[in-house]
Amino acid sequence: MIKRNSLSPTEYGTFYSNYIELVPADITLRTALDDSAAVLTEYLTNLPEEKVNHAYASGKWTVKEALQHIIDTERIFAYRALCLGRHDETPLPSFEHKQYAVWADVTRREFERMIEEFRTVRKSTISLFNGFSESDLQFTGSVGGGPMSCRAMGFIISGHTYHHMEIFRDRY
Repeated sequence: MIKRNSLSPTEYGTFYSNYIELVPADITLRTALDDSAAVLTEYLTNLPEEKVNHAYASGKWTVKEALQHIIDTERIFAYRALCLGRHDETPLPSFEHKQYAVWADVTRREFERMIEEFRTVRKSTISLFNGFSESDLQFTGSVGGGPMSCRAMGFIISGHTYHHMEIFRDRY
């Protein structure tokens, strides 16, 4: 399977390069998806209850809000990967992640169920990528006005998870 260091910068917009660079260069897409999920779920399942609703600064997301953002974003990124993997040439729009956070009322949600939801979404994402051929993974379309390959989308999903893990470790 494809390794992160075999991606070309022409396969994704510069906005996404920070996420991709968080994925170790020599691991496969499947390993990146597995490892990033394992790191996040281990952190979240061991998080003390009193930190679940903690925000590191005024106006910043709580851990629960950040987890909901990760879940929502993965669903959107997986949809994009599906479109690309099916060689759909329809340009895909960007999305306003802050608006999603405003409308996602996590105060009524149980944290453990949110962790399970993340696991379920990631399992679905892995199943999606397992079904793509090499040709599907290499297909490049347009996302948010820039180029995006299906395989780059997979590494972005993993990198986005690693990105939030860095924030959790540094600030929460």
